[in-house]
Formats: sequence, structure tokens, C-alpha cells
Amino acid sequence: MSHTRRTILRAGSAIGAGAAIGGLRTFTAQAEPVDRPASVHLVPDEEATTFWHRAPAVEDRIMEQGLPVGNGRLGALIGGNPAGDSFYITDVSLWAGDRNDVLDNDGQFPYERVHFGTLNVLAQAAVAIAEHTPNAINRYRRTLDISNGIVTTTYEYKGTRYRREVYASHPDDVIVMRLTRDGRGTHTGTISLAGTHGEPTVNGAFDGRLDNGLKYAAVAQATSRGGRIGFTDNKVTFTDCAEVVIVISGGTNYVPDHSVGYMKADADPLAIARDKAAKALKASGAALLATHVRDYQSLYNRMRVDFGRSSRTQRSMDTWSRLVVRGTPGAQPDPELEAGYLQFGRYLMITGSRDNLPLNLQGLWLHNNTPDWMADYHTDVNVQMNYWMADRAGLPDCFTPFVDYCLAQLPGWTRTTQESFLDPRNRFRNSSGKVAGWAVAFSTNIYGGSGWWWHPGGNAWICNSLWEHYEYTQDRAYLAKIYPLLKGACEFWETRLVLDPVRQKLVADKDWSPEHGPQDAVGITYAQELCWDLFEHFRAATAILGKDRAYAQTIAGLQDRLYMPEVSPKSGWLQEWMSPDNLGETTHRHLSGLIGFFPGNRITTDTSPKELVEGVRQQLIARGMDSFGWACAWRALCWARLKDAERAYQLLLNVLRPSVGNGNGTAPNLFDMYSLGSYTIFQIDANFGAPSAMLEMLVYSRPGVIELLPALPAAWARTGSITGVGARGGFTVDVSWRDGKVTSATVHSTTGTETVVRFGSWRRNIRLRPGQSVTVRP
Repeated sequence: MSHTRRTILRAGSAIGAGAAIGGLRTFTAQAEPVDRPASVHLVPDEEATTFWHRAPAVEDRIMEQGLPVGNGRLGALIGGNPAGDSFYITDVSLWAGDRNDVLDNDGQFPYERVHFGTLNVLAQAAVAIAEHTPNAINRYRRTLDISNGIVTTTYEYKGTRYRREVYASHPDDVIVMRLTRDGRGTHTGTISLAGTHGEPTVNGAFDGRLDNGLKYAAVAQATSRGGRIGFTDNKVTFTDCAEVVIVISGGTNYVPDHSVGYMKADADPLAIARDKAAKALKASGAALLATHVRDYQSLYNRMRVDFGRSSRTQRSMDTWSRLVVRGTPGAQPDPELEAGYLQFGRYLMITGSRDNLPLNLQGLWLHNNTPDWMADYHTDVNVQMNYWMADRAGLPDCFTPFVDYCLAQLPGWTRTTQESFLDPRNRFRNSSGKVAGWAVAFSTNIYGGSGWWWHPGGNAWICNSLWEHYEYTQDRAYLAKIYPLLKGACEFWETRLVLDPVRQKLVADKDWSPEHGPQDAVGITYAQELCWDLFEHFRAATAILGKDRAYAQTIAGLQDRLYMPEVSPKSGWLQEWMSPDNLGETTHRHLSGLIGFFPGNRITTDTSPKELVEGVRQQLIARGMDSFGWACAWRALCWARLKDAERAYQLLLNVLRPSVGNGNGTAPNLFDMYSLGSYTIFQIDANFGAPSAMLEMLVYSRPGVIELLPALPAAWARTGSITGVGARGGFTVDVSWRDGKVTSATVHSTTGTETVVRFGSWRRNIRLRPGQSVTVRP
């Protein structure tokens, strides 16, 4: 190869430090917003999309019942108890652990909470008004309003109507709670703030340092209209106040820079937190809310969803009752609930993924410091699924944290790969005795570290996800930014492929089809498909950017010699291994062998041999219709690609079924719960995967093709519409339908110029300039 190991490491380090720092919003001092709206424009209650509850969250079930807020960096779960309102506050960068680059005796990575690390809770806060106990109040209601991006709690006490609104402001970079009332009553109570590592709290503030050196801090401050604010026993107090505005700020000294160990040594998180809180409190409660709502709605309002009207009875139910009724066998469709669930996924994306670290297994929402799988970044579907929705849902800017994360981690990934992948104890090492570029393990942290086993296909899947974002945006500057990741992954695969002596084709070296079957199989379908896609995307990137033409030819030669999967003559399935036999679990949760069908596009229903498509269908049938939420979502996406609307829809209902008895399904707060038998955990991927499937049922796209309503289920078919669906090629699509037929579709060009729009047998070629749109009526 033309690059030396030292050259590659030096290039990776420069890219990781420079490109990522420019995109990730670290916890630093900032000026307060100068352009605050004169007034707030809230969607009225009767028009807003809301999810509501009749009682506060139970403390020991906060993950299933707490309502989430976030600004992409800070997140919180809100309990809503008037007498003692709980906040579980997370900063996405509060990570224990380090590079974790000393291998275990089997050549794999340690996977534990010390060196690999884990996400931690930043703080617990409580707002207490002792007199407002459950038996003293009435007309209680707790609501997540996703049209306005706020959590509200309302109730009556002694004839006065009280209201609490909570949100995490992106412009002000703080969590805000405002207490108001309509009547003669006042607010008297306390605000407490505590860390989760035994830190002393002094006058509503604390700071600390993890064992790895990461510094962190949090602050709670308040102001009031009427009454007074003070301190007692290191709690903030408010007495006889007509209105109270509480601001919580906090963060760490994490920076996305490999060269400084991902920590800014001279940063003072406590001083920064105090500064942010003080600046926010200069504004009134109304001004803070108006600033937040305008910012939030600038993203949320890009898409509107209408699947038809639900019944009056359905609309009158609280959210949990509605989920239970919808999950009853034979229940009537609840189109507004289902449309709202899609929008809830967008709410989690907006609040969980903005100019900071990307969404991990639990996003921004955590309730203790011992989450299962460390709340890490799983690279064999989970982190990728977290971002399938962003471009489809009109939120391409929310994809950026994933991009910046990969760029910031590249130096560490590269170094560890070139120093350790060929370790003789590593059962996945390259038979060639050579290694180049970069690879990852099945799990990654935020310090360039990997955990669990090596995952040779992970680099290709990450790159393919990054490439798909380019397909939606057509942004050459973005493509240039991710190009080093694509090239480094190709360099890795150039050293990894081996010649199959029987077929005289190139196959992937010994590998494991996630997460089952033999661990030493060559030519697994998962790896072959990912490698083919990677090579295809790299070649396209070199042509678009006009660089590395000679190396692109080398990669083209390798791609032409790749073995590609076949249909088993025994089972009729697309083979998952290079064998006609099923070497794994028939109903396994992963669909690794179908990755070339979804999320890939190498196999399509209209361009591939019928027997190949039928092989996909038969494997899907064998996999079954019941699994974890994220696995149901992946199946639904595949059935949508096969245009089987009713199977896709049934799988969505399986995700939406209420989680009871520690079972898989949806919690009262709409979080997806993953069953571990004796308990369940929140895992966020299905909350994005299921909405992705809903969008794929309505609009399918690949470069040059936009297909309308490819898998519209009967439950939504009578009448409906959706606006702002992202389509590959640089377009967004609005589509309306009645009785299963498109009545109108408008294609807007963001950057695209040419595509074919299809509905059934109808076709139309369209040409647009960026900024133009055209309406068609098939």
C-alpha cells in the first residue's frame, strides 16, 4: 500500500481533532441569545399533539413513567409530583472509562465499567412544595406536549390552578422549570440538587471529577415574581412567590479532541454552569419559553402527519389506557395515536441529537450509573438504527452528531486497529498478516475506545450510514469531510479479503454474523454485503470529489471479485452464511443476512432477480413477527420494502403493544422497553426504527427514484397526508391520499435536480432546480 502506518495515524489524528471540534458544541461559556421573541406562540392545547397521564411517575419506575426533555446535550426525566418533583439529569458526555486498548487474553476488548466505562447520571434534582400532597390536590394532569416541546403538570390546590412547565432550552443551554398559578395562591418550597457520586452540594451547586479525570459540575438557581429566594441547608428556597423560574445548568470538560485525551484540562465546569444559569435568569420566564419554543418548532414543524381521525372515546383516554386498548386483539385502529408515535420519535431526535455526542443505547435519558450495556454505542445495528429516521423525518441536522463523533473517534480507532488487530489471540485477525485503516468493536465509547469483541464489519456499516446521509443531502463539503473514514475503511478491507479456492472469489476473513452462529465463518453475507456497499460508495465518492482515481480502480477490481450471497437450495432463504444450511437461530433478533436489502439497496424488488427477492421474503417469514422492539422495527422496514403493508403494520403494532409483566413493548411514557426476563430496560433504537418504518411505508426512495405509498396499510388508507419526508437525491416530499390512492404529491428540491416519481404503474420524470417544487396528481 502507498501509505505508511505512521502517515495514516497522523492523518487520522488531524482529521479527528480539526473536523469534529468545529461541529460539536462543547460545554463552554456563551453569550445569551440576543434575538428573543417578543411573545410565545404556543400551539393551543386542543390542537397540540400530547401524551398525558392522570398521576405522577412512580419513583422506582421513572424510566417507564418519567417524561423526557432534552437539548441534545442535557437531558432529564421529569416525575411530576407536586409535593416532590423529581429530575434525573444527564449530560451525554459524563462518561467513565478510557481508551480501553489493552486486550483480554482472547485478543478481544474488556467490556466493563472501569476502563470501557459507562454513561453516568449528572445530577438528581427535586422541587418540593410540602403542602401540595396527592390527597390535597385535584384535577391533576401530567402532559408531554411535543407540538411545543414542553412537559407540563397542572393541578388545583385550595381553589387555585397551578401549572409547571419544564423544557431543556437549546439556545440557553439549560433546563428550565417555571411555576405559575391562576388565582390567589403562591408557591413556597425548596429546590435541592445532588450529584450521584457523593459530592457535597453548597448553595445549589456541586462539582466533581471522575476517576478518569473528567471534570463535571451542576448548578440550580432560581428567580421569582413576588416573594423571596434564599438558601437553607444548601437548598434553594422560594417563599410566597407568585411565579418561580428555576434554571439547572451543568456539564463536563469533554472535548472531541484525541490529541488532548478528549478533556479540556483548564476548563472549569462549575464556573461555566453558574455563568449559563445567571445569563438565563436575566430573561423572564415568558422570554425563556418563547426562545425555546421558537427554536424547537423550527425543527419540529418541518413535518406534519395525518393518518385520519381517532374516535372521541380514544381521544378522551390517557396515554397508557390508550396503549392498552390499542394492544387488545381485534382493537380498532387509533390513527392519531400512531401518527403521534411517529412524531414522538421526531421529538426524541430533536431533544436528543443536536450538535453534541450522538444518541447511544438510551439517548439522553438515564436513571442510574449502572445501565445495561453501559448505555454504549453498539455498532451492529443499534447506533445505525438511531439515525435511520433523521433524514427521512426532515431532521438532517440531527444526523450531524453521529458524523462528528465518528470523525473525533477516528484517530483512536485507527491507532488501536493498527497496533492490536493482528494480535495472534484475536480470532478475527486478518489471515494476510497485514492491516491498514481502521476498525471498531461491537461497542464503542467516547474516548476512542472499543469494548467487547472486534467487529470487522462495523467500520463498513458506519461508513455506509454516513454515505446514506450524503444521498439525502448531496452536500459535497460533507462528503469531503467523511472521505477519510470511507478511505480508511477501504484500506482495512483491502487487507482483509481472502480468496475462496472453490469459487475463486474474494470473501471476508473469519467473522461472526451478529449476534449468533459460528464465530469463525468466512464469507458471511453480512460482511460481503457491507463490503460491497462500502466499495460502491467509495468509488462514487472519488468520482464526485475528483480524487484518488487510481485507488478507486483498485477498489473496483476488488469489488468485481467479491462473492455475493446466494439463495439456499435447501431452505429457499437468502443464505446468511456461505452454506445452504442454517447455522444459527431461525427466529434470531438480528437480520444480519438481509443487510443488502435493508438498509442496503443492492437487492431491490424492481431490479434484482425474482429468486433473490423471494429468498429475502422467505428468510423474513422464517424469522417471524415477534421479537424485541428494535428487531420488530427492522422487520417492518424490510416488509415495507417488499410492499407488504399489513405485515409491516402488524410489526409496528407489536412495537406499540404495552409493556406489561416485564415484557417487550411500549412503556407509559412511550419509551421502548427491552425485556431481560425478570426486568426490562429502556433502549431507544426502536423509538427511531419504528417511525422509520412508518415513513418507509409512505415514501420509498433511492437515488433517482421516489415511490409514493409503497406499503400503505388499510388502517391509514381512507384519508391522510404527510409533509416534509426526506427523499434521496436531495428532495423532500408532501403526499396526500384518499382510499389508498395518491390525490396530490409535491416534490421539493433542496439540492436535487432529477428523479422519477412513481405510484403503482404510474411514472413521471421530473427536473428541478434547487429551491423549486412541482406538484403531481397520479
